[in-house]
Amino acid sequence: MEITFMVALVIALALFFDFTNGFHDTANAMATPIATGAIKPKTAVALAAVLNLVGAFLSTEVAKTVSGGLIREGSEGIHITPDIIFAGLMGAILWNMFTWLKGLPSSSSHALFGGLIGAALVGIGFHSVNFETVLMKVILPAVFAPLIAGAVAYVCTRLAYALTSRHDPETGDKLTQKRGGFRTGQIFTSSLVALAHGTNDAQKTMGIITLVLIAGGTQEPGSGPQFWVIAACAFAIAIGTYAGGWRIIRTMGSGLTEVKPAQGFSAESSTASAILASSHLGFALSTTQVASGSVIGSGLGRKGTTVRWGMVGRIGVGWLLTLPAAAAVGALTALLVGTGTVGVVIAAVVGCAAVLFMFLYSRKSHVGHHNAVEVEEAGTAVRFQKKKSAKNKSKDAQR
Repeated sequence: MEITFMVALVIALALFFDFTNGFHDTANAMATPIATGAIKPKTAVALAAVLNLVGAFLSTEVAKTVSGGLIREGSEGIHITPDIIFAGLMGAILWNMFTWLKGLPSSSSHALFGGLIGAALVGIGFHSVNFETVLMKVILPAVFAPLIAGAVAYVCTRLAYALTSRHDPETGDKLTQKRGGFRTGQIFTSSLVALAHGTNDAQKTMGIITLVLIAGGTQEPGSGPQFWVIAACAFAIAIGTYAGGWRIIRTMGSGLTEVKPAQGFSAESSTASAILASSHLGFALSTTQVASGSVIGSGLGRKGTTVRWGMVGRIGVGWLLTLPAAAAVGALTALLVGTGTVGVVIAAVVGCAAVLFMFLYSRKSHVGHHNAVEVEEAGTAVRFQKKKSAKNKSKDAQR
């Protein structure tokens, strides 16, 4: 069966969601190394984009959870339609754009799941949603993953400072210890987070496109994503990542707590471990929640650091509202598209207008690589010295 116009429209919308996911979640990997001056801002997002692209090809377990576990499909389940998936994506995209505008690191994953669930409940019924999968692979990881990641980051930060502390042998007073080596380590840990992000978040859009292909009758139920779907999603999230998402980088880099290199190293190590484990197990984890939990944990782990609990509260409210808010928009869109072609056109036009309005509104208070995070000598802290030639060494000897 050929791909219909509606299926093609949903695929295009899914790839746009993947793009918003990329710039919405760039901060998960690169906010802390930018804040500590380990990597220059533009270099950081370019590195994250490449590693997101690579990571998207490494696993499809999460994609299978989305395509065959969240919403029932196939002969023994409910035949979800491309219209319902369209409505769900609209809820996810509008919530992503709204939270990006506010600089809130909310979960793109939960926005997607909320939009789909809301659309399916209204368009099909309660029996269309596999609530057991929602509980086991979405809700429970959302509750425990940030707490676990935060606890691990707390312990790692305490260990990092304890193992690198020095004392005067005569007086016993604590000496100032330079921990610039952690900046170098951040290059590798943040790269690992970006790679892990690709193995988890890009999979969700692969699952959505696979789901719409199954719903449109162009792919067998129970099958995984095709190679062209994997490649398209990988490039979409990579391009979105390169776009930056500087508003959320500002929040993650300095809005939660003042981040030092040892903290950043600890937070990134904790985040990467949690994401990679969840990707292997097929959990559709919120990488944003894990990264935020790790940053908070690292802030608590360093003595003298203040965690900005007001911002933590705002982010927490955003987390709580993500699923129901996206579900509400998805449900309203499902009611609209249920009226026929005219409803689909109206929903598409209103959605595009809302996205355009939020983008233009954001230009009034532009946030870019030049003002996202204020640090001293950003990106100049880590320099790999080149070997001196014999000629240069002789000159140095003469000085």
